[in-house]
Amino acid sequence: MEILKDYSLKSLNTFGLNVDAKYFIRVASLVDIREIDRFIKIKKLPYLFIGGGSNVLFTKNFNGLVIKIDLRGIEIVDEDARHVFVKAASGENWDEFVRYCVNHNYVGIENLSLIPGSVGASPIQNIGAYGVEMKDFFYEVEFYDLTDGSVKNFKKADCHFGYRSSIFKNELKGKVVILSVTFRLNKKPFFKTDYGVIKDELKKLGVKELAAKAIREAVINIRRRKLPDTEIIGNAGSFYKNPVVTAEKHNEIKSAFPSLVSFLQSDGTYKLAAGWLIEQCGWKGKRIQDAGVHDKQALVLVNYGNATGEDILELSEKIKSSVFERFGVELEREVNVV
Repeated sequence: MEILKDYSLKSLNTFGLNVDAKYFIRVASLVDIREIDRFIKIKKLPYLFIGGGSNVLFTKNFNGLVIKIDLRGIEIVDEDARHVFVKAASGENWDEFVRYCVNHNYVGIENLSLIPGSVGASPIQNIGAYGVEMKDFFYEVEFYDLTDGSVKNFKKADCHFGYRSSIFKNELKGKVVILSVTFRLNKKPFFKTDYGVIKDELKKLGVKELAAKAIREAVINIRRRKLPDTEIIGNAGSFYKNPVVTAEKHNEIKSAFPSLVSFLQSDGTYKLAAGWLIEQCGWKGKRIQDAGVHDKQALVLVNYGNATGEDILELSEKIKSSVFERFGVELEREVNVV
């Protein structure tokens, strides 16, 4: 392994922010991770593990060691009459993994197509889209524990999955390195097409018989229309979580704003569409120098070229303040600020 100095991270974060790491290294195996773990403890260096760089906002250069996870590999570890268990290394690109599963007729995660990032990030965020969450098909995660150097496995119940949340984002944040994730996928078709936009897109595509490939194509079409391509304009996808409020708070807002977009949850609370709240505050399409809000999806903050992380963070705080002032609702960032 070669440790590089003063390494540019511009191509390794989807915001395209022009920041450097004092030291940088790529790790491609558990042996590499053990070695670099020993190194950072001896040198007492600040460190940061990154995957696809799609969920991080760098506000300055990183004065320590940035470690890029490059573990690769996809394999079938078990199967039965109804399910196939697919294990993917944490450094695999998430969308390429979804495509692999769809091409092999392993059903379940096709609704999660085109979400940026790596497989290793998927359980941290419990990524989700169009009525499906990663936890719905999660079976097991293998990780390296930085506190004692052991390798451990967690099943679903161990992970404390919640809305865009998990034990890895909370209690174990910064304490583990995810090595691989195993998914339990369906062999027989069972598709989630409740969302109207998916139904409409499938109809537009002329799909007569549902298949994972058709749903993946529909989701990709929808996301490409709504969301900016990180290769063209810097962004990290959804910047905020959709806030969850009590029924009382929901009814209070609904009475004042009848067009409120909300979704009733199983526990009686309501999930509000953060994009709608932001749009009502006049932010959609707004630009302050090179930091802006996407003109098609207000939930996405963008870098038009030369914005700094501080510019984007400042914009995000202004948006949070205006939403709270108008609706009394606190927005929470999905993106990790470094």
